[in-house]
Amino acid sequence: MPRTLETVSMTVSQADIDLYAELTDDFNPLHVDPTFAAATPMGGTIAHGTLSVNLIWQSLARTFGPAALDRFDLDIRFLKPLHAGGAIVAGGESLAGSPGRFGVWVKDAAGATLIAGQVALAGARPAPAAN
Repeated sequence: MPRTLETVSMTVSQADIDLYAELTDDFNPLHVDPTFAAATPMGGTIAHGTLSVNLIWQSLARTFGPAALDRFDLDIRFLKPLHAGGAIVAGGESLAGSPGRFGVWVKDAAGATLIAGQVALAGARPAPAAN
């Protein structure tokens, strides 16, 4: 079992967000309308959270092969938004004492965590409870 997952990175343009909106049929103006989004607390358009999650799946596929993806259970939290034009990287590390479990993340170019959580190979032992 690897100790780290292969990292995957990309810069998410407004064109990427617009294409993802078409793919998912999610045209929330916070994602696709720069004028609307600029007037919100976000200050501009943001990517769909699931667009960033796809990088975690790509990281797992590069590490274990695409056929292994149906054997993973993903539990994540969205912590911060990704603005159009932002660069992100996804990856993960094995959790000590929990074979088949990895802490996973998506971070921006400054190293801020946008998404964090765990992924477990189906049938893997649960992570130890925190005291």
